[in-house]
Amino acid sequence: MIRLHNDDPTADWTVPDVYEVDPGLYRIPLPLPHDHLKAVNVYAVRDGDGLVLVDSGWALTQARDLLEEAVKTLDCTLPEIRRFLVTHVHRDHYTMAVALRREFGLRISLGREEAGTLRLARGAVPFSGLLGQVERGGAADLARELRASPVDHDPSLWTDPDDWLDAPGEVQLATATWQMYPTPGHTRGHVVFVDPARDVMFAGDHVLPHITPSIGFEQNHAELPLGDYLDSLKLVRALPDRRLLPAHGPVSPSVHARVDELLDHHDTRLRRIQELVDRQEGTAAEVAGRLRWTRRERRFDELDLFNRCLAVSETLAHLDVLAVAGRLRRSDLDGISHYAKA
Repeated sequence: MIRLHNDDPTADWTVPDVYEVDPGLYRIPLPLPHDHLKAVNVYAVRDGDGLVLVDSGWALTQARDLLEEAVKTLDCTLPEIRRFLVTHVHRDHYTMAVALRREFGLRISLGREEAGTLRLARGAVPFSGLLGQVERGGAADLARELRASPVDHDPSLWTDPDDWLDAPGEVQLATATWQMYPTPGHTRGHVVFVDPARDVMFAGDHVLPHITPSIGFEQNHAELPLGDYLDSLKLVRALPDRRLLPAHGPVSPSVHARVDELLDHHDTRLRRIQELVDRQEGTAAEVAGRLRWTRRERRFDELDLFNRCLAVSETLAHLDVLAVAGRLRRSDLDGISHYAKA
């Protein structure tokens, strides 16, 4: 049974319930069908006689039932949701909003730069963007395995939003005005929302307290997604510091503190990758195989198929930044990128 609690950042953030972050602001973790990422935070904000939700969850029956119960705990119903403000187009943030719009005609708002990914998702092979990166990274064997894997893909869940958001700018609610900033990198159209009255940032997957977000995991792949991401982190770092309301993980006291950690992480990763290539040239797949992964320092071959594919894509993103900066040399042969000492 869903109940209302005060939010405790030291508790297990994935447990389903409704957690009051601030008066009129609530965190609702909804389940995900993964072992490695168990939940996504949906944030509900009282706005007049209804609710505005930041992100929506994955369109799963269990998640829908929990969201409906959570909204009832807040003395509202699903049709009384005024609007979904979605940080980015990944399915655990967007597809529940589309499913509920079918039932109740709810309004969805999304960053305009996600239009290309939505268009491709309606007609493309699932994971086509990731497959392209894995193949350019020299991991044709992983690409074959990923293509052969069963995927639940419903093109109707990738319809356009009601509103395209142009960041930077303001978002007008019934009772408040929020700020919105473009934060590409995780996806091309990722945005973050700031509620200045509460001094909080709804950061989506841009700034996560315990993990580093994947870079460029989308159908409409950017030319230099890691470069975009690092620039976006610096943009957020230049804003006033606020409480961090992430999509995955507990509410944290400082956006700036976590941004500094993420910038340091990627700087360390870039140096390590350059050292490896300076000693031995190779493809992204070959370099990924020589790195350690996750906070547990796992070997590449200890990762599951999907995360090995992500590891190749992540390594490719770092190698491309190093090549553009002139710190490595890139050459392409038969659709595969090779990297060597500059």
